[in-house]
Parts: sequence; structure tokens; C-alpha cells
Amino acid sequence: IRDAQESRGLGDVYKRQQQWVADGLAGPLGYLTDRRGALRADVRRLMPEARSVVCVGLLYHTAGPERHSVSRYAWGPGDYHELVRGMLEGVVREAMGELGRFEYRICVDTAPVLERSLAREAGLGWIGRNTCLIHQPMGSWFFLGEVLTSLEMPADGPPPDRCGTCRRCIDACPTQALVPSGAGRYRLDARLCISTWTIEQRGALPEAAREGSGEWIFGCDICQEVCPWNRRAPLTAQAEFQPLHPDPDLAELAGLTEEEFRERFRRTPLWRAKYAGLLRNAATAMGNSGDGRYLPVLRKLAGIGDEGVREHAMWAIRRLEAGA
Repeated sequence: IRDAQESRGLGDVYKRQQQWVADGLAGPLGYLTDRRGALRADVRRLMPEARSVVCVGLLYHTAGPERHSVSRYAWGPGDYHELVRGMLEGVVREAMGELGRFEYRICVDTAPVLERSLAREAGLGWIGRNTCLIHQPMGSWFFLGEVLTSLEMPADGPPPDRCGTCRRCIDACPTQALVPSGAGRYRLDARLCISTWTIEQRGALPEAAREGSGEWIFGCDICQEVCPWNRRAPLTAQAEFQPLHPDPDLAELAGLTEEEFRERFRRTPLWRAKYAGLLRNAATAMGNSGDGRYLPVLRKLAGIGDEGVREHAMWAIRRLEAGA
């Protein structure tokens, strides 16, 4: 870690992250703006004994259909939080078997740490214009995890930024969610991001967001799919990530009961959207499909008790009836 964030460049990263929050770009992502935010300034605020951070990336890229309405990371039946944590626990046990006991803390996605920047400092990749960590030559389809440890370990260094003059992610984003921040850098405006709308946002979305969501029902991969560094990204054989529901049938989704939703998605990433959120997203996708055959299904959804689902279903009905 050294002394510390400043010498590793993480102090500036934290300041930029705080400015991102202050500028309102986090939108509804409350877990990035809550009282734990100050912990991101230094991992030793989270674990005072920390002397090193071990950063790992787990590939989740799998072969699947060209058409899909679910973000690739959520295609499989597994929960990546549990999988990455279990793997890191195994690494810690093996290390303790050789080195003896030491203090540690495992972080997978939910802890208040600057995980992309830590991974960059550890040499796993650079942070691209799409704000994803990109590894040469393996691309960006990775889950990140960290082990904060009391062990003193030699530090790695960040690789060079290899985005060059490429703007494919910026130009491909249908909602212009990647916004310039000066000096060639870009920031994600979460308020304009399809992933935010379909996963984190609760209730009814503004009409512009409904149309902008297209036919995505959970997340969005456009900025990664167009990235040249992902052209030859390797595939994983990990069973937990193999395609199970990359493009669910919208009418079937709309007909799920809450109990059926629980049984089907409880241990998958799609659980994050919640039952009402997934029905709302299905209604939105139907409205953007231009397919009038969805009208009977939408009329049923318009009778659902949830206000957000009802509003999106009625919007979709109007859109299809108008021939949009």
C-alpha cells in the first residue's frame, strides 16, 4: 500500500470519485454516496492492519446468442459474489498453510474500496473510456475481487492506457452516458445509463429513459461489446457463467408470479432488479419492440398493483397502438 494512497495515485482517484458524486452523476446509486464513502479514501480505514491488497479478476465471458436482453454477467445460474469470495477464501487458506496466520478481509463488489483503481495499480489493466477495467489481451469481461491483508508484499505497477484515440464506446452508447471530464478522460453519468435504469432505479422511469432502454431488461453491454479489446476475449468454461437466460421470453416474464420469480432468479444477479422492476422492464421492452402481439400481455400488466409496472404497461400499450 505504501504511504499510501498519495504515492500510488489513489488519492487523486478518490478526489475524482468524490467530485463525481458531488456532481450528481451517481444518480440513484445510493451505495456509492452513503456514509461509507469516506472509507474509500484508504483501505486502512476499512482494515487498519492492511499492508497489501491482492487484486484478482475472474473471467465471465461465455459464448451466447447474438441477440440478448440481459447483460452478459447475469446470463448464468450462479451468484458471482459467492463464487469469487469462495475462490479467494481458498487462496487465503492456501497462503496461510505456507505462511502462517495473518489478518485479512475479502472484498467482492460490495465493500467501499476503489476496486477498479486498485486493480489498475496491481497491473490487471487500465481503466478505459467506457470506465471498465481492460486487460490486454483478455478484454474487460471480468469480475473483480480483493484480499486486504496484513502481509507485506511487493507492489506491482499499472499498465499503460491503450485506448488511444478510440471512441467506439462513447459513440455507440445510445443514451450518451459517457461524458467528458477533461484531459481526455470520460466519466459515467449513471443517470443516463441503461444498466442503472434497468437494475437500480425503482418505480416508473421518465419517458425518455423508457424509449432509451430499447429492449434491454437487465443491464446493458453495448460499451463493452463494441470495444476492440474484446474482439478476441477468451471464453470461460465456468459452469456458473454458462448462458441460462440471456434473452428471456418477454411474455413469459410478464406472466411470472412473485413466487415463480423468486424460484427462478433468487440466486442469480437478476434478483437485484426485484419482481416489480423486472415486470416493468419487460413492459418497457415490449413497448419498444414494435410487436403488437404483446398487447394482450401488456393489458394484463396494466392491472398489476405496482404503480411503476402499470405506468410502463400503459405507456407500452399506447406506443404499440400508435404503431411506434
